[in-house]
Amino acid sequence: MALFSGLGTPSTSFQEPQRPELYEEVKLYRNAREREKYDNMADLYAVINTLQNLEKAYIKDRVAAKEYTAACSKLLVQYKAAMRQVQSDEFPNVEVFMRRFRLDCPAAMERIREDRPITIKDDKGSTNKCIADTVSLYITIMDKLRLEIKAKDELHTDIRDLLDTMNRLSVLPEDFEGKQRLLFWLSAMAEMQAADELSAEQIRELLFDLDSGYNAFIKVLH
Repeated sequence: MALFSGLGTPSTSFQEPQRPELYEEVKLYRNAREREKYDNMADLYAVINTLQNLEKAYIKDRVAAKEYTAACSKLLVQYKAAMRQVQSDEFPNVEVFMRRFRLDCPAAMERIREDRPITIKDDKGSTNKCIADTVSLYITIMDKLRLEIKAKDELHTDIRDLLDTMNRLSVLPEDFEGKQRLLFWLSAMAEMQAADELSAEQIRELLFDLDSGYNAFIKVLH
């Protein structure tokens, strides 16, 4: 210890020069257009990541099949909408996007490729049955509404079954409006209690959506 006695204690008075620029906020965008671009990429990233977590939760039996099917169907629709906003020369497809941001989501990628929840089988060989079931469910739900059956627990299951059946039909376009409106109503009903009832205005709007969806469905078949 004597060898170091002449050195004294280290000085604590030295401080690194202040550099205000190091504390300035760094913005990813410089204008509204660039901001929208980053917002769109964030939306796509979030949808893919959520889909990956949903797949893992279903595999681990942490979510019921029916809830998984509805959530996965909705996420696939959201993915398509988000991908359309991002798709460009920079990101021609989702694989390029995922590599760019090191997004390791193989289960989500599998769902995106198959374009259907894992619980829904391919409709090969069962198209006629799916068509018949779709028509039957459309008519059943509309009849219930006209009979003033309007509680969530009396309508929700039929609406969900209708969407699931339509998702099995490859003859329907990806952006078929009838499916989009069913997703809207399932989302709205998710906020309701089982005994809650639709208002007169909601019933009228739902009937309009169902009638429009049914007519559009028949046109597609023809």
